[in-house]
Amino acid sequence: MQLSINNNKPCIHKFLIKVCDQIKKPLLDVLFMSGKRKKVLLLLQDGPKGMDYLLKSLDTTRPALLPQMRVLEDSYLIIHYNDSYELTTIGKILVEEIVPLLNTLEVFDVDIDYWGNHKLMFAPRSLLSRLREIKGCKVIEPNLVNIYEANKDFIETCATSKDLFFILTFAHPVFTTLSSQFIANGSNIEIIINADLLQKFKANWKKEVQGYIDSEKVKFYLYPNDIELGTFAQNDHCFVLRMLSNNKTYDYSQLFCNGPDALKWGRELFDFYLKDSIPITEI
Repeated sequence: MQLSINNNKPCIHKFLIKVCDQIKKPLLDVLFMSGKRKKVLLLLQDGPKGMDYLLKSLDTTRPALLPQMRVLEDSYLIIHYNDSYELTTIGKILVEEIVPLLNTLEVFDVDIDYWGNHKLMFAPRSLLSRLREIKGCKVIEPNLVNIYEANKDFIETCATSKDLFFILTFAHPVFTTLSSQFIANGSNIEIIINADLLQKFKANWKKEVQGYIDSEKVKFYLYPNDIELGTFAQNDHCFVLRMLSNNKTYDYSQLFCNGPDALKWGRELFDFYLKDSIPITEI
């Protein structure tokens, strides 16, 4: 007497379901293969949340969300009780690791073509690994009409800034006008330049630059090595960075950043160049 396979279909089906339930998804898939799961983990970072809060925050339905919550529970990333959910210890450890990565991705997502076509080695590795701190920055592409104009938002906020920091490899056509304006505002100014720009100052603006130095309101420094960027300018409110393109040519596009973390990052970039720079006391 032969056993009929058809008669055993219900048993086989139940067996397969049981086996599939026991197969654990790789944690990498659990974390990144579902936008809902990723968002749930981030929402739970600050503490337990009720299902109603999660549904409203994710703009979804209970039937759509419950399977994703089950995956997170099966991976020991969350636990639930009384319709509330919270991160397990494993969940907390992983979220602490993925948040910096997501913030870094947010920086590059602003304009990946911009980042991909510019040299990034203008800063030490320690700062590049913390690019997440400048999230929220904007890439500004000047049109042909104002391609040579200074960033207006930066200039306007200089009027209420106590300190101004610059790293320059070329001088803007209105350099002397802006410098006089900043001095009149009572700002303390520090400027790092390279050897080529120092020679240009000596040839074209020797009297003006020496006057700035003598006023003791402007401190000039010579960076003895290559400066791997176009310009950097920071005040108390924001900073503007012009990176070099991959072929080391100047690019008129600008990275505009503000916020406490970005300003701290920008100041550390300035200090990186300052530590090897030589004070200029006479032109």
